[in-house]
Amino acid sequence: MASQQSKTNLEKYLFVLLVPMCIFFTLSIPNLFWSLNNFLSISSQIPLLGFLTFAMAITMLTGGINLSIIPITNASALVMGLIAVNLPDSIIYLPIVLLGGLSVGLLTGALNGSLIAKVRVSPILATLGTMTFINGLNVLISGGKAVSNFPDYILNIEKISILGIPFPMVLFLIVAIFLGLILEKTSFGKSIYMVGSNEKAAYYSGINTNRILILTYILSSFLCVLAALIMMSKFNSAKSSYGESFLLVTILASVLGGLNPDGGFGKIIGVVIALLLLQAMESGFNMIGINSFLTMAFWGGTLITFIYLRNQDEKISRYLKKLIPEKPQNKQLHK
Repeated sequence: MASQQSKTNLEKYLFVLLVPMCIFFTLSIPNLFWSLNNFLSISSQIPLLGFLTFAMAITMLTGGINLSIIPITNASALVMGLIAVNLPDSIIYLPIVLLGGLSVGLLTGALNGSLIAKVRVSPILATLGTMTFINGLNVLISGGKAVSNFPDYILNIEKISILGIPFPMVLFLIVAIFLGLILEKTSFGKSIYMVGSNEKAAYYSGINTNRILILTYILSSFLCVLAALIMMSKFNSAKSSYGESFLLVTILASVLGGLNPDGGFGKIIGVVIALLLLQAMESGFNMIGINSFLTMAFWGGTLITFIYLRNQDEKISRYLKKLIPEKPQNKQLHK
C-alpha cells in the first residue's frame, strides 16, 4: 500500500520541489531565468542526459541496473564516427552510420541481457564487467584519441530546430512518449513491471522472463545509441572517456523520477519532470554564479528531500486532512 501511495503522489512531490525553485530563481534573476536563451539552453542540455537516463531507468524497472551505459554510448559514437569520417559527406550515408551504432547496441545489449538472464549474474556485477570490458575495447579501437571532424549531416542534428525547438529536444520528447506508451499500453511493458515486482511470480504466470530481460537491455543499449548521436553532433568528436560523470546523475534522475530501485514501478513522465528539475536548477545556479560542485550537492539534497516526502506520504496526507477537514455530506433529518 505504501508503494502504491508513493506511486500515486509522485508528480505532486516533484512539483512541490519544482515550484519553490522556480519562485526562487524568479525573484533572484527574473530577466535571465525566464529568458528565451535560458529555455533554449535547457532544451539543448536535456536530450543527452535524458537518453542516458532512459537507458538506465528501463533496466531499473526490471529490478536491475546498467552500469555500462557510458561505455556503450562511447563505443557507439566511436564506431559511427569512424564510419562517418571514412565515407563521403552526404546524408545518404546516414543509414549506414546508424546501422553501425545499432549493431553495437544490439551486441552489447544482448551481452548484458544474456549474462543476467541466462548465466544469472547479478545485474550490478554483469554490467560492471561489461563496463570495464567495453571501456578497454574503446581505448583499443581509438588508441585513446578522439575521432573528430564529422560530416555536416551529423553536426546539423544539433543545429536544426522545429518551431523554434532544438531537434534533439523534439526527438527526446518523441522517444519519451514512445517509451511511456510501450510501458503503459503493451504486453512487453507490463511484463517489465511484473518482472521487476517479482520475477519468479512473472515466470510462473507464463511470462518468458529471460526474453523480457534480454530485450530490455537491448532497448537500453539502443537508447545509448541515440545519446551517442547527440553527443557526436554536440561535441563534433567521439572519445572513450566522454560522459563519465553522467553515470551517477542518471541513477539520481531515475530515482528522483520515482523509479523503485528494486524494480516494479515508475513512470517515464516522472523521469522527464526530474530531468527538467535538475537541469533548471543547474542553469539557474550557473547564472547566479554558484560552483558546479555545489550544484551537485543541491541535486543530492533534492533527492533526499524527495525520498523523505515520498516515504512520509501517509503522515502528510493525514496532517493535511486535519488542516482541511472534508465537508460533511447533506443528510435528511428524520423526525
